[in-house]
Amino acid sequence: MRLILLAGAAGVWALQQCAQLPARHGILACVAIAIVAALAALGARLGARRRAGRYACYGVLALCAAALGFSWAALRAEWRLADELNPGWERRDVTVEGVVSTLPAQLARGVRFGFDIETSQREGVVPHHVQLSWYAERRGAATPLPEVRPGQRWRMTIRLKRPHGTANPQGFDYEAWLLAKRIRATGYVRTGKARVPVLLAERLPSARYALARWRDRLRGHIHGALPPDARYGGVLSALTIGDQRAIAQPDWQLFQRTGVSHLLAISGLHIALVGGLAAAVANRLWRYRARAGASWPMLTPAQRVAALAGLLAALGYAAMAGFGIPAQRSLYMLSVVALAYWAGRRSGSSHVMCWALAVVLIIDPWAILAPGFWLSFGAVSTILYAMRLADDSTGGRWRVWRQAAHVQYAVTLGMVPLTLALFAQVSVVGPLANALAIPLVSVLVTPMALAGALMPAPLGSWLLQGAHFLIEWLTVWLRWLDGLPLAVWRAPRPPWWLTLMALTGVAWLLAPRGWPMRWAGAGLLLPLLLRAPERPADGEFRLLAFDVGQGTAVLVETAGHRLLYDTGPRLSAAVDAGARVIVPYLYARGIEHLDMLVVSHQDDDHAGGAQSVLSGVRVSETRSSLTPEHPIVAGSLRHRACGDGQSWVWDGVRFDMLHPDAATLASSKIRPNGRSCVLRVSNARHAALLPGDIERAQEAELLARLPAERLAADIVVAPHHGSLTSSTSAFVAAVSPRYVIYQAGYLNRFGHPREAVTARYAAHGAMAFRSDRHGAVEFSTAGERLRVSAWRVEAKRYWMGR
Repeated sequence: MRLILLAGAAGVWALQQCAQLPARHGILACVAIAIVAALAALGARLGARRRAGRYACYGVLALCAAALGFSWAALRAEWRLADELNPGWERRDVTVEGVVSTLPAQLARGVRFGFDIETSQREGVVPHHVQLSWYAERRGAATPLPEVRPGQRWRMTIRLKRPHGTANPQGFDYEAWLLAKRIRATGYVRTGKARVPVLLAERLPSARYALARWRDRLRGHIHGALPPDARYGGVLSALTIGDQRAIAQPDWQLFQRTGVSHLLAISGLHIALVGGLAAAVANRLWRYRARAGASWPMLTPAQRVAALAGLLAALGYAAMAGFGIPAQRSLYMLSVVALAYWAGRRSGSSHVMCWALAVVLIIDPWAILAPGFWLSFGAVSTILYAMRLADDSTGGRWRVWRQAAHVQYAVTLGMVPLTLALFAQVSVVGPLANALAIPLVSVLVTPMALAGALMPAPLGSWLLQGAHFLIEWLTVWLRWLDGLPLAVWRAPRPPWWLTLMALTGVAWLLAPRGWPMRWAGAGLLLPLLLRAPERPADGEFRLLAFDVGQGTAVLVETAGHRLLYDTGPRLSAAVDAGARVIVPYLYARGIEHLDMLVVSHQDDDHAGGAQSVLSGVRVSETRSSLTPEHPIVAGSLRHRACGDGQSWVWDGVRFDMLHPDAATLASSKIRPNGRSCVLRVSNARHAALLPGDIERAQEAELLARLPAERLAADIVVAPHHGSLTSSTSAFVAAVSPRYVIYQAGYLNRFGHPREAVTARYAAHGAMAFRSDRHGAVEFSTAGERLRVSAWRVEAKRYWMGR
């Protein structure tokens, strides 16, 4: 049975790798064939006498399960994608009525929340589930922001767009995340004199809205019980109701670097702990009443009552958590165990896990895309494997401690391949951090936070403040560990085959005593840990134009050096493209050092992510057109103003700074766009031009000052994102590119790139790439050849653009 369940999960995974969904008739035909084949295999299995015949039947059943898993995931995807925003109604005002369906998240200037649309002015053009932002101030116009709570019904005018996110190698797939959350459009609330949102009378609340409202009240109680300056209120909210959004980004980075992030959210460990405590209490009380002479406890064995109590407690805690993946996994495992107790049967741990895996994917086929899914089931599988093979012959008072140490060692080692494959880093200090964090968070902080959230003041407040104090004390220990040399080991994200090889090595290392050559498992693990970043050949270069929305960021690599040109926009007070796109990509490639950072000018869509880049990786030198007092200049290890005439050669690749000249830098009358650093990268056969946001005047100056061959390039990033202020006909003709890249945001309010600009480049035969349509674009030189790949083409999935 385990093989069949795992095969079904493999079928679900296979569907999520498809570039497009199969046709409906093909799915139904696959289901019919799989059912008929499965019935035939079952019949043959009953009559098979030879072992080979039985194995063949099992193989057919596994293939049928994989086909059914694939078909089920395809049907679910088709149904969910059918609820979509009509493309003709993107960025158009539409009046709707609906219900706030999720916990609101506070933004710097407003609030964000899920919204279930019940009716709209035009039926059939908007989806039922959307995500909205409501701003107190938008484009300089301040509007009052009411208190938004789950379950409220509103009539409001909104403006929507279809699900869209940045698409980069090694990056977070925002569109897949939205699909898994049933969010089929994003947008914002339109406010003003003619568009005043109206709070409507509530109808009979559904269980889902009632649960969201209860969780919102618990969150308010938690934050109200803590002082206004309490830093870790978001951690307590995460541990009680699964709301992690209030945890500051620096704190998340600390928890990840020290390997304890799995504890500071509702995990399977917490669900199992609450269920186990409830089962133990129910078992003790049931037996006590039986010994006291009561007759009703004799009607049902204590074990059954304990199993039911543990399951109900786990269900309640999972509901508080919003039914996250780890919570679901533990809940389904406990459900299988409880059903086995009630049926009078014992289930093996691996059977329980496989059934939990199947139930999770039946309910949510997109769970398999989440890192938490792999970490959750990977950790449990490692524990089961280690405990099954552990040597239990040693007894005495130290047996429990030895087993706990063995489990910690097994989990630490066993999760290395998965952690590197998912995050390109492993916490070396993780075992030391978890040695204190696991008992502290699981035994003290979580029970105190739960009790404090459910109890009234002042007792509840005291418990929550005590739990907050323990978290503060824990972070002191974590910060000390994080400051140690080599606290985190980073390596390039490995290919799938190298991950499988490393997992084999881990299984070999965790084998019981007496297993031959256990040390050989380390040989299968080391290639994963010691893998070096890929580099271009000497004399060649690789250029990656990131998809950062409305902004610019380009990485140029040679055989031994790396240069980052611009860092994308600042998205909010706490998030920017450097932290969200660039640094994660560098880590996934195993890159922790940049030889040079060029910030073309001070505009936020070019310099917004610079501080995150400077703090995330070591940057040897920064060049920019910024003033000396600018924070980026102050935060750089070494800074130099970029200027015309600067040039250097790295590994056979030439870098020439073409603009600005000294007069431009000295002038206070020239706007920041006109001060942009213009960089040309070239080898013996190919060239790329990075012009920043220069405008007509600067283009004319370059044309007058430089010979045509100094501007010619195979690749050009369109100046000013394709604005009408730039890319004059004379400039386009002088550059004469084979490829032009427009780094512009999806449905940006500037209308970039403009049609007249794209027509100019097209008239000169340039092949166009747009970051909003093609995602990140990579160019690699290889002798006379110039290889090109666009991420939305190379890694296309069926949900992209849907």
